[in-house]
Amino acid sequence: MNKKLKIVLIIIGIGILIGGGTFLYVFFQPHRDVQATKTDFKLETKQIVDEYLKDATAANEKYLQEEGESKVIEVTGIVSEISDDFNQQKVVLLKGMNENAGVSCTFTSETNKNANSLKVGDKVTIKGVIRSGAGYDEDMELYEDVIMEKCDLVKK
Repeated sequence: MNKKLKIVLIIIGIGILIGGGTFLYVFFQPHRDVQATKTDFKLETKQIVDEYLKDATAANEKYLQEEGESKVIEVTGIVSEISDDFNQQKVVLLKGMNENAGVSCTFTSETNKNANSLKVGDKVTIKGVIRSGAGYDEDMELYEDVIMEKCDLVKK
């Protein structure tokens, strides 16, 4: 075999090994255990919604890290609605009676069972991470809720 061809094949093989190893490392990396992580902020539903409606950029700087990982927060509020998403995960909306927006908390398949005992009107504290903040859509004249995921009830 030609010497140049051997070198090219060796370089391609090394590239495939490095690329495959990197892919496997990222793909099988353990997920962040939100419930075992220390809480960064403890807030009432109205507080976090008002922060996002007042200045979304400042709120994102406060609650989101540059890498896109959210700070771990605990939100206390009144259960306004309970539903299931397409993955059969519980979604609990915390929202006051006269509030325009609330906090939508999506539980995980592991924590779903803890949300089964909730009823509309219960005052609860839920721990999770923020994925998006509250906002107001002027075109549709609708308020958008704060979205939290990887949620679970905080036992007091």
